[in-house]
Amino acid sequence: MAYTTVQTRHEGEIGWITFNRPEIHNAFNSTVITELSAAFSEMENDSHIRVVILTGAGKSFCAGADLNWMRSVVTQSFDENLAESLALADLFWQIYTFKRPVIARVNGAAIGGGTGFVAVCDIAIAAKSAVFSFSEVKIGVVPACIGPYVVKKMGEGKARELFITGERMDASRAQTVGLLNKVVEDGILDAEVDKLIHSLLTSGPEAVAMAKRLVAGVGDMTPEEFRPWTAEMIAKLRVSAEGQEGMDAILNKRTPGWVKKRSV
Repeated sequence: MAYTTVQTRHEGEIGWITFNRPEIHNAFNSTVITELSAAFSEMENDSHIRVVILTGAGKSFCAGADLNWMRSVVTQSFDENLAESLALADLFWQIYTFKRPVIARVNGAAIGGGTGFVAVCDIAIAAKSAVFSFSEVKIGVVPACIGPYVVKKMGEGKARELFITGERMDASRAQTVGLLNKVVEDGILDAEVDKLIHSLLTSGPEAVAMAKRLVAGVGDMTPEEFRPWTAEMIAKLRVSAEGQEGMDAILNKRTPGWVKKRSV
């Protein structure tokens, strides 16, 4: 697919998806939503990809909804607004449930819906200069589609505070409230992302995918549900080809077969 608002590239086992509207700080509209969904589908269907990096071109990560798009939204019917909102909600779910690890490389501002793209990624690393805000209340709306993921990541208490204040946060504050996993000096952002990629590529791909399912699902289960579910999960992994390879590798003090020399 030829993209006009995002860029994709493949570097060996690493896939990159970049918001590519730097002239308007990578604000998103319906085209961006459609193209991002297609880009993640493309990465999902590529069996060689083991890690995906989501980032922004230029100085910003994603400044939220495009103001020109919002002007058109104002004139739309409820049903038209609902259809576009469902497309955005589906995109967040697609990223959140993506089989492989997704890293947010937050190179600059993530505002409004842009913070949602940070929240749905598995790990978020930000440059120290990045700023954040759940700014929706300032224009009379709420962070609805991103809400479930932000609450999961930060907890209800912090979400209540930040959703109703629309407070503008620096990266340190965003890490303190749980939106970010790590904050680094701007000049070493790429080096830190690269370290994380190296670490992820030493883990079993199927185990990583299952770990994501475990974290997403187990918290909402009762003991009667999670005991058999988790026991079955580990039993299946132990007898799987990957589990057998990993256990044999550690017992024989060798590197498992999924760890390859990186081509980049």
